[in-house]
Amino acid sequence: MPITSDTVRIRVNNSSIKVPIGTVVAAALAYAGVTQFRRSVSGQPRGPLCGMGICMECRVTINGQQNCRSCQIVCEENMEIASDA
Repeated sequence: MPITSDTVRIRVNNSSIKVPIGTVVAAALAYAGVTQFRRSVSGQPRGPLCGMGICMECRVTINGQQNCRSCQIVCEENMEIASDA
């Protein structure tokens, strides 16, 4: 019988954390204490607003891919997440 876990390990801004399976990236960042996800073109800090992928304020870099909507992506094992703020 395979060993199962109810968590996944991810890296947030170079720090390793575990989150429950099914956690969206925005929630994982909040759990890690990140409140500023990116900066606007004028330099203002931004973070999640709508939570459903419409406002685009929660964009982060995931596994090297920029501008990912963190409220729409579920965490996966060994995912690398970087806030752009």
